[in-house]
Amino acid sequence: MRLDVFLKLSRLIPRRTRAQEFCDKGRITVNGASAKSSKEVKAGDRIGIKRRDTITTVEVLELPAKKQLSKAEAPEIFRLISTESSGEPELLP
Repeated sequence: MRLDVFLKLSRLIPRRTRAQEFCDKGRITVNGASAKSSKEVKAGDRIGIKRRDTITTVEVLELPAKKQLSKAEAPEIFRLISTESSGEPELLP
């Protein structure tokens, strides 16, 4: 499954286009490496999401079989590893 689709279905990022923008700006990592929106993710991958002054790390537990998930089902496909402050607030363009 594509990274941008996973981020949308998991509701970590609300829209696919926004997930693509995060990837294009280098704010998303998969297993520690910067990732493009077309990167294929699989169970066990660790995704890092940098937002302003926080970095959220999650682990992919499973890939959804459906194209849409309910709000209750979305958190079941990933596990929150950590949310940490990056120390330096990032300036928005």
